[in-house]
Amino acid sequence: MRVHRRSFLKTSAAAGVGFTFAISGTRSSGRIIGANETINIGVAGIHGRGGAHIDAFASMPNVRVTYLIDPDSRLFANRIKQVEKRGGNTPKCVQDVRQALDDKNLDAISIATCNHWHSLMTIWACQAGKDVYVEKPCSHNVFEGRKCVEAARKYGRIVQHGTQSRSSASWAQQVAAIASGKYGKLLVSKGYASKPRWSIGFKEDKDPPPELDYNLWLGPAQWMPYNENLVHYNWHWFWPTGNGEIGNQGVHQMDIARWAIPGATLPDWVISAGGRYVDEPDHNWKDQGQTPNMQITVMGFGDVLLLFEVRGLVGKAGPGGKKFAPIVTNEFYLEEGVIKNGQFYPKGKDQPEPLVKVDVTMGPGNQFENFIACMRSRKVEELHADIEVAHYSSALCHLGNISYRLGQEVSFAEAAAGLPNHELVAAAWKMLEDNLAGALGVDLRKLTCTLGPKLAFDRNKERFVDNPEADKLLTRDYRKPFVVPENV
Repeated sequence: MRVHRRSFLKTSAAAGVGFTFAISGTRSSGRIIGANETINIGVAGIHGRGGAHIDAFASMPNVRVTYLIDPDSRLFANRIKQVEKRGGNTPKCVQDVRQALDDKNLDAISIATCNHWHSLMTIWACQAGKDVYVEKPCSHNVFEGRKCVEAARKYGRIVQHGTQSRSSASWAQQVAAIASGKYGKLLVSKGYASKPRWSIGFKEDKDPPPELDYNLWLGPAQWMPYNENLVHYNWHWFWPTGNGEIGNQGVHQMDIARWAIPGATLPDWVISAGGRYVDEPDHNWKDQGQTPNMQITVMGFGDVLLLFEVRGLVGKAGPGGKKFAPIVTNEFYLEEGVIKNGQFYPKGKDQPEPLVKVDVTMGPGNQFENFIACMRSRKVEELHADIEVAHYSSALCHLGNISYRLGQEVSFAEAAAGLPNHELVAAAWKMLEDNLAGALGVDLRKLTCTLGPKLAFDRNKERFVDNPEADKLLTRDYRKPFVVPENV
């Protein structure tokens, strides 16, 4: 039996909990799709990245974008034209995803909403018998990611993650070269996510525009006043809705960094340090954002370190006059040398060697094409980025942020001394200091930064070791009825 929207909305609101579609059997609510049958997809979150989802799916043979889903109805007119141009059909437009999920003719949803909606929408879709393409990170916190995995498995759904590097033969080759053992053991897996992230300024609280259903936009987040820094992009830099740069661009490089560590899921420990600094000298180098834009995170996986660098004061010359280049990539430090830019640099040599060739088997197509192929085949093992892969890589970003959020304000010298004693970690912190001082023209002795605690983690229980305060940040308080359920 299906739960119809009117009765569902009434009962879920009365109960004060997130809803669950009634499903008998793991696949009974999702139809079997033939090789040449049309797949109907709804795209949820259509302002930014959602446009790429629309283009990708609407351009594919035997795939139609039949729903556009967004709390902001101002976006519908242009996106309708985009679908009509690409796919030739006119989609339905709804502000509430539940209306789309209640349509038995809808086969999947593609989620490009704010981060705080990713998991609940994924779970609701699985419960409704729909397959899911969900943008990175798949979760807003660690608890949510595990619930997404459970929902996908329970209802037999195909759930793909938007970490497109998993579709890259080049990255797959580099990971395979590391696993081959030809260059010795991996010692440090490093990721960089340093894109321009300067000031977002300050926006006053005000009434939301009438076309925006702000209650739906907030969804699982606790109520907070509307301001124009939230809609449509800078929500990334507020804790209730985003995960900072480490969980924005960073999750791509975090995924590659974890992928390269043989057998890695979650770490033994994590520590993070940094701060938020922007070109606002009259406001003591602060803006309205909450998340760090300068952040170093270190994790331990046995005898392998994962080192992650975020520097947002790049891409232009700030008040200090110095310009630092953006860098978004990964490097792998092994016993015999370094793999970077897809080549191997032996120790003591400046000239690279071609990377060893290793046979790599990948599923079909790019990330979007792979999702559609696996919807037809029902072969989870052919997904480039299955939801469990997504959960682990997203969780690493959350764990780094938890250490940061539990941190204390200290001097930059104290932070340098408090980070793990390793030459690459020290070099990364020194680069952060140089970037900050050079871009803003500030004396770091007059500023402080945040040094998080080193947190031990139990990867099997997905809990911190004897740290209830840190465990609280593995989840959140949900605003009813938009609750990520304990039992999916």
